[in-house]
Amino acid sequence: MGPQAGRVRKDKNGNNVENIEESEALDLAADWADISQGLRKDLGHQLHQQWIKPIQLGKLDKATGTLELFLPSEFLANWVRKNYLDRLSLAWKIIRGGVRQVEVKVHPGRRRMSDISLKSQDHFGNVAANDPSLAMESIGDDGFTSSVGLDPTQTFAAFVTGTGNVLAKNAAERMAQAEKPQFSPLYLKAATGQGKTHLLHAIGHQYLRTFPRARIFYCSAERFMVEFVQALKSNEMIEFKGRLRGFDLLLVDDIQFIIGKASAQEELLYTIDALLNEGKRLVFAADRAPQALDGVEPRLLSRLSMGLVADIQPADIELRRSILESKLTKFAPLAVPEDVIDFLARTVSRNVRELVGGLNKLIAYAQLTGQEVSLQLAEEQLTDILSANRKRITIDEIQRTVCQFYRIDRAEMSSKRRARAVVRPRQVAMYLSKVLTPRSYPEIGRKFGGRDHSTVIHAVRLIEDLRTRDADMDGDVRSLLRQLES
Repeated sequence: MGPQAGRVRKDKNGNNVENIEESEALDLAADWADISQGLRKDLGHQLHQQWIKPIQLGKLDKATGTLELFLPSEFLANWVRKNYLDRLSLAWKIIRGGVRQVEVKVHPGRRRMSDISLKSQDHFGNVAANDPSLAMESIGDDGFTSSVGLDPTQTFAAFVTGTGNVLAKNAAERMAQAEKPQFSPLYLKAATGQGKTHLLHAIGHQYLRTFPRARIFYCSAERFMVEFVQALKSNEMIEFKGRLRGFDLLLVDDIQFIIGKASAQEELLYTIDALLNEGKRLVFAADRAPQALDGVEPRLLSRLSMGLVADIQPADIELRRSILESKLTKFAPLAVPEDVIDFLARTVSRNVRELVGGLNKLIAYAQLTGQEVSLQLAEEQLTDILSANRKRITIDEIQRTVCQFYRIDRAEMSSKRRARAVVRPRQVAMYLSKVLTPRSYPEIGRKFGGRDHSTVIHAVRLIEDLRTRDADMDGDVRSLLRQLES
């Protein structure tokens, strides 16, 4: 502990934080959340998702006033420097006077296979045989070694399967088996954060397990472009082609970024043909189907879609809950209440990466501040994630859905009837209105025939209690939540 460890300081939310460095890190994170949210409004969701969201916050050097921002690749870092550095610098200077300049860098330690030059032949192929020290850089949870560049945490064992991703998972496992797959290439299509990159890494791990002397190349499409251009400029195209076509398994992520590059498309086309003719295996991943890749040469489009195109559908609420529960094991013995897991699974629905990130952020905050994980803490600390994910559900929509579910007339939501067959659905609708909308108790009461706010509070607490004691009631509420959030 440092000399300041005993000093108590409050963070921006008024919580006591004993470690000043932790407190300052939390304050920086809070500022970045505000800046990021502002940029999302200015740039729109798509640009923010592509260029701003990958940024990770570094340290602020108080002596120089220099703040570090990290990105996972040189390509992303260069683009952000060129297009957004001025805006980022201005935003930080406004929100925090101690920041005098902002530096955008590539994250240290993020050295993936996609960041290693094809010129270095020793970095690929039989890693364990050629250089045992490289093989030991990446060891999975189940104890086997993997090639440099494959994330050791992204294995098939760590992939949580549900109805929306079971086809892609099974197809990915088939690509890594000893038997020759019936289809090649495999094309994984999924929106951001739904698990396609995880499956690429898992295929690589399992393939190395099946064929320990296999030669694997994992890269992003933008890295393929960088290598291609460098080889072209240095008159090393023959070497580039030879090395690329010498791999047994080719894994290419974010193939949508190769669109519009005619020469690179042609080289990729020839590479695909050469590898397929030799019985090699190819896996591509993208955020859209092959037919939706604008600017792709027809022959390349044909090759990408000639094998199996496997969709990964957005995770439903049950899969989201299973994913959260699978992640909790690494935080034991820290307790995360069931209502928090249920709340996150219901609310953070856009992508799995954001869902897991929200859980990690919540637990980290609780650990750093000494607070217990609770529903209130989740609502307070995850406002940026929650607001971006929350679907705009209206009380009218809730009433209509509940009435259809229980087969009662819509007018019963505002009526004075006290029959149990009417009262209980009305209470469920009040409960859902509080859970799924930002409306206050008095506002909800007005939408239910002008009822007093105390009536709504009673209904909410009653349904909360019944869900813990009555399996049928809990099942009804879960079913209604799925309908309203789908």
